[in-house]
Amino acid sequence: MARPKRRRRESGGNNIWRSYSDMMAGVLLLFVLIMCVTLFQAQKNYVEKLAEQQQRIRLEDEYASAMAEKQSELDEQDALLEEQKKKLEAQNLTLDELQSALEEQARILADKQATLESQQATLGEQQAALESQQATMAEQQALLASQEEEIASKTQLLADKQAQIDRIIGVKADVIEALQQEFSGNNINVQIDQQTGALTLDSNVIFAYDSAELSEEGQEVLRQVLPVYLGVLLSGEYVDNVAEIIIAGYTDTLGSYEYNMELSQQRSLAVGQFLMATKEEFLSEQDIGTLEKLLTVSGNSMRHPVYDSEGNVDDDASRRVEVKFRLKDEEMIEELRNLMG
Repeated sequence: MARPKRRRRESGGNNIWRSYSDMMAGVLLLFVLIMCVTLFQAQKNYVEKLAEQQQRIRLEDEYASAMAEKQSELDEQDALLEEQKKKLEAQNLTLDELQSALEEQARILADKQATLESQQATLGEQQAALESQQATMAEQQALLASQEEEIASKTQLLADKQAQIDRIIGVKADVIEALQQEFSGNNINVQIDQQTGALTLDSNVIFAYDSAELSEEGQEVLRQVLPVYLGVLLSGEYVDNVAEIIIAGYTDTLGSYEYNMELSQQRSLAVGQFLMATKEEFLSEQDIGTLEKLLTVSGNSMRHPVYDSEGNVDDDASRRVEVKFRLKDEEMIEELRNLMG
């Protein structure tokens, strides 16, 4: 940019010089024309012109010097402008880098903002899920508290029932022990079941084979065992706990079920009839009235046979009559045992 300006300035100087030359040629021509007439004046004018020329040369030199200084200043300004241009380009480059960095930061910030919004949404969902879980937990805690109260109530009920069971079982154990002691004290050797307290009478002893008529030996056995057995059950210590006195007949597994049913019923009935026929011999009127309320007879045919040690049916032992008892609430105890496993 500086060089074109210099050409313009040099062209202006040349024009000045050309004008000056033309002017001098005209002056010279004029001087030649009027030299003769105005030699003296021309000499004077020449001196003046020479001084003026010198003055002009001096002015031109000063002008040239000034123009050189201006040119130098312009060159310096051009250099300064060039330097500023470079600085501006560097600054523009820096600004571009900053702009790029800002755009990158803006992108990162946008990503972080999106991530934050996603996390906030997830947090909201988790908060909602937590509140739902807390509500469910509160419901479960309330249900658990209700169940605990119900369990506590049932536990107390079971404890009461267990105490009742223990009391009744204790009574039954006491009755069985009293029966054993009473028979032992009377020197009568009988078979008392340790669990049920049933007195087993061997049918082969009290009946003839395939018969329901009591033998004399059988009657004698009954006269010995029935008073002892009933004396314990109808005693004031245990009679209030007795719900039923049962005479049950059983047969072997031979023959038909129907025939054995009839035979077992006839045999149990024969024992019951003998008991009722001889009750006045060993029972008071009050005990007789109680016995009539409690006594039942049943035939069980070939049900519940007796097995030997090898697991085979023992037909001789299966033919029997059992005198047994049932305590009050014993059925409830059996149901509770089944429920309790």
